[in-house]
Amino acid sequence: MTALRIRTRVKICGLSTKESALHAAACGADLVGFVFVEGSPRFIDPGAAAEIMATLPPGVTSAAVIRDFDEETFYEAVQACPCEIWQPHGNETDALLAEYGGGLVKGFKFDPKTIDVKLERFAGLDAVSAILVDGSDGGTGTTFDWSQLAQALERAAFAKPVFLAGGLVPANVADAIAAVKPWAVDVSSGVESEPGVKDLAKIEAFCRAVKEADAG
Repeated sequence: MTALRIRTRVKICGLSTKESALHAAACGADLVGFVFVEGSPRFIDPGAAAEIMATLPPGVTSAAVIRDFDEETFYEAVQACPCEIWQPHGNETDALLAEYGGGLVKGFKFDPKTIDVKLERFAGLDAVSAILVDGSDGGTGTTFDWSQLAQALERAAFAKPVFLAGGLVPANVADAIAAVKPWAVDVSSGVESEPGVKDLAKIEAFCRAVKEADAG
């Protein structure tokens, strides 16, 4: 009997142009991400992101990265760009996450000293539907020890979907998938020619590498 293999989803994050978003979708990306964090080289105004989002083909999910938004700022962004997934990646309290509503993908930096506590915390929060574990505070292309995350997930018997991010590139994403078996892999700087500028060839190579890893 052949073992059932779960397809790894692909999220291309930090998009700022219609061309790169549509190219990501054409290459097989399941999710495209927009960064609403001012000061980031990948920042895009929610209104401009909404214009890009409107051009996406069916089946491609839009995601918004936010950091320490208060409730009012969050709802203003939602009205300007009603993304399907919201990814808070800051020091949001449990109460604020609950105010954001459900379906959140909570992003945080991997730390072997705190990972067990964070997994327990987010496993018990109804507002958090999935987590995104990064090698940094987002967008800097920093890898970490994937085996330590895999061990922590196993210890916690963590049942929610896991997005893996941090330093992923076409050359290492297969190893990352083998180590963690995440629900999705998230890439931003790993498919850029310079900070904030997506490289179409790298996007294609990354999506192809994930497909090959799943088929291997």
